[in-house]
Amino acid sequence: MSQQAKTADAVVIGAGPGGYVAAIRLAQLGKKVICVDRAEIGGVCLNWGCIPSKAMIAASSLVETIGKADTMGITVTGVSVDMGRLKSWKDGIVQRLTGGIAELFKRNGVEALKGDATFVDATTISVETAQGEVVVRTQQTLLATGASVVQLPGLEIDGKLTLSAKEALDLTEIPRHFLVVGGGIVGCEIGTYMAKLGAQVTIVELADEILMGVDPELVKVVARGMKKRKMTVLTGSKVTKLEKKGASAEAVIVTKKGEQRIPVDKVLVAVGFRPNSKGLGLEKVGVELDARGHVKVDDQLRSTNKAIFAIGDLIGAPYLAHKASKEAMVAAEVMAGLDVTLDVKCMPSAIFTDPEIATVGLSEQQARDAGHDVRTGQFPFGANGRALSTNHPDGFVKFVADAKDDTLLGVHVVGHEASDLISEAALAIEMGATVADIGLTVHPHPTLSETFMEAAHVVEGHAIHIFVPPEKGAPGSKPRPAAAH
Repeated sequence: MSQQAKTADAVVIGAGPGGYVAAIRLAQLGKKVICVDRAEIGGVCLNWGCIPSKAMIAASSLVETIGKADTMGITVTGVSVDMGRLKSWKDGIVQRLTGGIAELFKRNGVEALKGDATFVDATTISVETAQGEVVVRTQQTLLATGASVVQLPGLEIDGKLTLSAKEALDLTEIPRHFLVVGGGIVGCEIGTYMAKLGAQVTIVELADEILMGVDPELVKVVARGMKKRKMTVLTGSKVTKLEKKGASAEAVIVTKKGEQRIPVDKVLVAVGFRPNSKGLGLEKVGVELDARGHVKVDDQLRSTNKAIFAIGDLIGAPYLAHKASKEAMVAAEVMAGLDVTLDVKCMPSAIFTDPEIATVGLSEQQARDAGHDVRTGQFPFGANGRALSTNHPDGFVKFVADAKDDTLLGVHVVGHEASDLISEAALAIEMGATVADIGLTVHPHPTLSETFMEAAHVVEGHAIHIFVPPEKGAPGSKPRPAAAH
């Protein structure tokens, strides 16, 4: 095969939500850009992760909502799920989004190159494509190669019995027995999706609780939802063996109460991710990694080689698409000569279980550990008119504030549409807002967003729509001179 040679002002390796954003922004800033990816434009997020999973979760939630319509006096019969058509609908959404990015590349003058990229030296990159080697000379490179699913010995992903999220979202039949190894975000999201479609779901988590790192008060609400759906959650447990029996298997699980054996038709392995830093030739160009294989960067996303930048999952947790996109904007602007740094006060996170979880800022424990005198307030969805009228009463909003100056430190939501609600809290924290600022802001009625205003009132000591016993010296027991209405 022949060898081609190309030149660019900047090369972006990886076309996921970090890489494609960086490529487009660089082009907007006048750079000649080549974006390289071994797979499809859009990366894991658009093709096999965020977007397809949320599409399937939305579909399964609709099925469950129809099943509960009787409580509203609506009788629906004959509901069935055609998994083949559901998969086609999901694939259509993915194609629309990835095709849109490909079109944006064309309109912005970004050249897409499909292949495996490795450094020859700091200014030369070799890309192995289906047509042969392409050698690209560039002044700067941005690494946005993401992360890959961690494989477990004895549970290696074969795409048939043992699945990653990618294969789990492409199933054309609902498995009768669905085993999830790992009670993190991916495991809980896809496990709940499968349960809503009728699968008998078992989640096995090695730690003592699912969704480690999330406020346990929020997790309890999600766990109750899992119990209602007859999902089995085994914490402090481990899958030690899969004994295959034809297309299915029997899983051997060591639990706190002894060994269990359960039949399984499909197994989702979701125990975490590791950065895709191998095979890039980083050792040739002086790019240093940490102990876990993440690229070390400064506040401008420069690696230890100042001509090479890195973003997203490749530089460490949290592994979030929107984190990668934000870092992409900063890195691209630095590469174009702008004087900017990564200055993010808080990074929101959303978990699409049922109910959803969304958080931003410090948890109550983190705030205390940081030395704050903490005041908290909760407002339940069960006291919100919009939540009740849409038949989603489970959950609450929790505010974490500094008791001395009323600064909002963190907001934690478990409930319907928590993922959309959290942006108000992120903006408030970024702007240094106080709890009183949110409490004094008029929120439209009837909406779920009112729960934020109501939670602020709880913190301030003058809750209206729930009864909170007055405490001696509580903030609401006397007028607040600073609160101008």
